[in-house]
Amino acid sequence: MTSAFLTKYHQLLSATLAVIALPFGLYLLGLSLNTGTMVVALAIAAMGLNLCIGYTGLVSFGHGAWFGIGAYAAGLIQRNWFNNDIFLPLALAAIVVAAIATFVGFIILRRRGVYFSLLTLALSALTYTIAFRWTAVTGGEDGLGGLKRGSIGPFSLDNALNYYILVSVLCLGVLYLLLRLVRSPFGHVLMAIRENQLRATFQGYPVERYKLGVFVISAVVTGFAGGLIGFQNYLVSAEAVSVPFSGELLAIVVIGGMRSMLGPAIGALFFILFRELFSIWTSNWLLWFGLVFVAFVLYSPGGLVGIWATLAKRWWPPPEEAAAMSRRKIYEGLPLPAFLLPKGLDGIVLDVRGVSRTFGGIRAVTNASLQVSAGEIHALIGPNGAGKTTLFNLVSGLYPPDGGTIKLNGREIQGVPSEATCHRGLARSFQITNLFKGLSIYENLRLSLQAQNAGRFNLWRDIDHFGHIHAETAELIKFLGLEGIETIDGGELSYGGQRLVDLGIALGSKPQVLLLDEPLAGLAAAERERVSNLVKNIAANIPVLIVEHDIDRVFGFSRTVTVMNQGEVLMTGTPEAVRADRRVQEIYTGTGVPEVEHLSNDYAKTSAAPILRFERVNTFYGKSHILHDATLDVREGEIVALLGRNGAGKSTLLKTLAGLVPLSSGAIEYAGADISRLPAPDIARAGIGYVPQGRGLFAGMTVRENLSLGRLARKTDGSDGVVWDEAQILDYFPPLRERMDVAADYLSGGEQQMVAVARAMSGNVKLLLLDEPFEGLAPVVILELFKVFERLRQHISIVIVEHNLDLVLALADRVFVLERGAVFHQGPAKPLLTDLKYRKKILWL
Repeated sequence: MTSAFLTKYHQLLSATLAVIALPFGLYLLGLSLNTGTMVVALAIAAMGLNLCIGYTGLVSFGHGAWFGIGAYAAGLIQRNWFNNDIFLPLALAAIVVAAIATFVGFIILRRRGVYFSLLTLALSALTYTIAFRWTAVTGGEDGLGGLKRGSIGPFSLDNALNYYILVSVLCLGVLYLLLRLVRSPFGHVLMAIRENQLRATFQGYPVERYKLGVFVISAVVTGFAGGLIGFQNYLVSAEAVSVPFSGELLAIVVIGGMRSMLGPAIGALFFILFRELFSIWTSNWLLWFGLVFVAFVLYSPGGLVGIWATLAKRWWPPPEEAAAMSRRKIYEGLPLPAFLLPKGLDGIVLDVRGVSRTFGGIRAVTNASLQVSAGEIHALIGPNGAGKTTLFNLVSGLYPPDGGTIKLNGREIQGVPSEATCHRGLARSFQITNLFKGLSIYENLRLSLQAQNAGRFNLWRDIDHFGHIHAETAELIKFLGLEGIETIDGGELSYGGQRLVDLGIALGSKPQVLLLDEPLAGLAAAERERVSNLVKNIAANIPVLIVEHDIDRVFGFSRTVTVMNQGEVLMTGTPEAVRADRRVQEIYTGTGVPEVEHLSNDYAKTSAAPILRFERVNTFYGKSHILHDATLDVREGEIVALLGRNGAGKSTLLKTLAGLVPLSSGAIEYAGADISRLPAPDIARAGIGYVPQGRGLFAGMTVRENLSLGRLARKTDGSDGVVWDEAQILDYFPPLRERMDVAADYLSGGEQQMVAVARAMSGNVKLLLLDEPFEGLAPVVILELFKVFERLRQHISIVIVEHNLDLVLALADRVFVLERGAVFHQGPAKPLLTDLKYRKKILWL
């Protein structure tokens, strides 16, 4: 028992030894015991702030407000009701701070990120103004004086040693309480919120309630420290609530070390010693302290306590991902753990009827319906922009639907918050791996299982006392094949490992329906096979609704397939019926009859000089390997189309070309020069224009301003490409002539696309990259843009990504077809345009 206690609370023992040694150390430096009291009290305040910043990720710029409110409340309570007493005023002041913090937190916690931080800063400024000007209550600029420390029995607290001992004992008590808090289920959820608030919500945690709770606790601890320092000085002044003091408090936490309970205490000692010793030499000590703060932010984000870890990581790097993954033990054929088996599932489990959702003027999902039955894998497929992930978001509670009903086991759940939806039995994974990258694999999975336990709000009980949760976590780790590496942080795993953890987090919610959003995306062949087998194993007991672009594999293990296109459900049926359906084939391979007349491609000759060579390029998004030795070339005056299924890597290839995503290996040669390692601005200046999917216009700026910014940092002398002045651009895009002084966000979709293309052309351009230029446009606008691109081939080369195959094949000279990031087919576009059977052979399922 004693050994376990010391292991868990070794920081408490270290702090005890520190407060005993501190007076002796200060004496050797020529400093008084009052300085030691200031260090200990500031340590309490900084530990309170650290609960918000280091443990929850709530960056407060104005926490000094609570320090001052606590000090004023304790002083006023003593002066008016409890003269000569120190303990009751401190206790009642804590209650006052808690009440005010609850009210304030309820308001400002509705905002996140920098907006929350700025609101706390405003709170500090407002509190300072009140304290400085409300002379009748606070004493104004003279402060609130006449405070007394009182005594404890025969021991007078006016004695510096006695008061130091009292403050030290109280500090150790606060430290013990905070250590209990962070080791409780409540405390572990705070760290999950810090790492990934969205994921914590979808695990079933009411995140806003946790944030309000920790905000209030943090304010109370900081206010308690304010009261102690007020009694030490026998005076409370407005400086205690000032913005500069809030900044000092924040610097103390950062320099000491966030994410460590003792880090802020070390930071408080550093701050006081720096102030006392450095101010002897210069009155500008605060300037030098600011420089030290900046240095820690840049070079040691872990603060003083993290310096050793930073150096150790540099001197002894962690094992490579492959080596780490090789340590895991995989048990083939394990059944789904018994605690995950839902009870009483029969018939239709998830029933979605007539669901719709619009975002602004865009209809993302329209009257969509599907049903998922017990024991089945139900696949949801469709091209890019079909509305699949939006439908997932509606079903899982991320967005409320505008209309329709969603029933889970006969109970309506539309409009129910995500955390409540999870507790009703619906869990999901995400298209992009969504886990707690700073927490271990074990903790990632344990948090999901803890969310289903009634003790998830417990602030006191140690997490080690929940033995059944740990047993379930171990069993889930074994089922997923992650045993042996459970102590590795989620962010250190390979992409395949992160996919498994993401699946495990969803499973840990003990769902009755499991939603999987592209669980096979970016996985190597062996991992795809393993995850596919896991999904089939799970679906035997838990119905699965899956979005996946590996359609061949989806058709192999799904019982039912629903096809979406343009936000609507096209059809639902068996894999065989879907594969044979003409409408489904058309949305993937086109009709073979282009919407516009195909013009002769005489501009691009085989003998034309090459302008771009893209050779064996590999690109990663984080840990996900997207492009695999991708190779293509583009000639002068040529239009090249990049084709492939969703997730094949087409947009990533364009972004790699534009320098927006760095390549890890390979070569990119443009106009005879190597641009492989050039940053995106230099590539743009070299003559490559990029039009992203979604247009990416500068909202609030006029068309003229968008075009001016397009040429501002690029040459317009013709040395690196064709010069496109305003007159030439308007010749190509006549509708923009009357819209030059209209804000871009007020244009129609077609006009916005014209502006996006025109902006890319505004500098010297030889090569134009187009990502889905026809997406969401009316047929008349598509025809207009088609003709523009046909004209442009006389002057520049174009690489285009477009899912409308009939259009893009009518426009292109050559095509490169990608599958899982690799080019598996290249050749002329004309055979694919005119021979539909050949097109299906190359591009169909």
